[in-house]
Amino acid sequence: MDVTDRIKQQVGSHPVLLYMKGTPDFPQCGFSARTSQVLKTMGVEFGHVNVLAEPEIRANLPKYSNWPTFPQLFVKGELVGGCDIVVEMHESGELKKLLDEKGVKHA
Repeated sequence: MDVTDRIKQQVGSHPVLLYMKGTPDFPQCGFSARTSQVLKTMGVEFGHVNVLAEPEIRANLPKYSNWPTFPQLFVKGELVGGCDIVVEMHESGELKKLLDEKGVKHA
């Protein structure tokens, strides 16, 4: 399976997927930590991919998503954005609205 197919499979396998540096329990950068914390605070179950442990994914995901930085949050197969966008959407209530519209459970 080539890397683009792996990315498509990963994105399609999780209603909410976070490509991040590190893991939710041990993030390796502040932006990844903030983004995963928003999801945890909202009670969202999410999958994650540690791009530091997956160099092919790290190199190719920006081409797939047309987004240059990490973390990258996908909801129901669609890119939401990175840390600043996720935090801003959370603070404004837009993230809750998006999750509701997509049928994603949260607290």
